[in-house]
Amino acid sequence: MLPDPPLHHRGPAPAPAADPATTLVWSETDQRAAGAMLARYGMQIVAYPADTPIPGSFFGDSEAGLIGDRLYLRADTPLHSVLHEASHFICMDPARRAVLHTDAGGDYPEENGVCYLQILLADQIPGMGRERMLADMDAWGYSFRLGSARAWFEQDATDARDWLREHGLTDDLDRPTWARRG
Repeated sequence: MLPDPPLHHRGPAPAPAADPATTLVWSETDQRAAGAMLARYGMQIVAYPADTPIPGSFFGDSEAGLIGDRLYLRADTPLHSVLHEASHFICMDPARRAVLHTDAGGDYPEENGVCYLQILLADQIPGMGRERMLADMDAWGYSFRLGSARAWFEQDATDARDWLREHGLTDDLDRPTWARRG
């Protein structure tokens, strides 16, 4: 039996180049707040100069990369990409986290949990917030069967919310617990 299709897709094709006019990028972010939040999960941010390849980037270009507990980025890396990759690190099981290099892997339920968590984490960063995250996800090309990130989040993400709670990553009020999947 095949698994249920994903609620969203950010296929393996290269992502479009970031458009700072529509997508919040790392250089426009409260980097101190974002870094402190990710440090709570045991992550380290490693910034690279403009126009250099980002290690561990699955999508290439300006997309964030993951190798172990390090999240690689540049000034032009979209914040949604930073939080998406960070959420992969948080949501994956310890065995995959121990050998993490570029491809976070995971199944559909986990990927949906990742998308839901990145939206929740956006509320923790001044200047980002949930509304901006939802808009940036749509602008970047995440696609959801209900047509938008907002529609999915508000109407169709019960399984993602339940998955995060089941793994102790959020509480009953949809707040991050600051724990990684164990």
